[in-house]
Amino acid sequence: MKRRRDYYYNLAKRSGYKSRAAFKLIQMDERFYLIREGYVVLDLGASPGGWSQVARELVGDTGRVIAVDLKPVRVPGVEYIRGDVFSDETIERIRERVEKVDVVLSDMAPKISGVTSWDHARSIELAERAHEIARIFLRPRGHMVVKVFQGDMIRGFVKELKRDFELVKVHKPKASKPESSEVYIVCKRFRGADLNNMSDGDNHGPRDEEDT
Repeated sequence: MKRRRDYYYNLAKRSGYKSRAAFKLIQMDERFYLIREGYVVLDLGASPGGWSQVARELVGDTGRVIAVDLKPVRVPGVEYIRGDVFSDETIERIRERVEKVDVVLSDMAPKISGVTSWDHARSIELAERAHEIARIFLRPRGHMVVKVFQGDMIRGFVKELKRDFELVKVHKPKASKPESSEVYIVCKRFRGADLNNMSDGDNHGPRDEEDT
């Protein structure tokens, strides 16, 4: 009964989104300007597809959204790859679809054990894997968002991310349940291997709006 009274759960049902998590991405995009029309977005651990739905709306007909999960992701206009993010085979299947992407999203979370330290460590492991995949596929000046549970390993992980991104912020959107320990790490402007390879006509850079 509690779930039925949840504001964002009910709003998701009314809006046609597959999960209340869709509003977390909507709110982060409104604040940090992450996804724009024409972008290619890689959504890791995408099932049931709430984030993929939002990303598909934002990239428009000229963009692409590639969703990766072991569970089905059935969203019109979204390309689905069935696979484990820790598998090299999955990386190769992504590579068959795309060379570079503009945004990497990860709302992945471990199965909750009830042991706070264990759940935190597992969430960091998943976020680190998303970071590894971003380093393979993310184009220079691209963006990444990953979910983690709060704990003492966040500081070290953020320090690691700051080596690769110009802006790294730990953020909790309003759509996250207040009692939840989840936070999102928003990473903007991937430094990349070679920014000089971007042509003057490349329209895949980030928006120029101020980061708030």
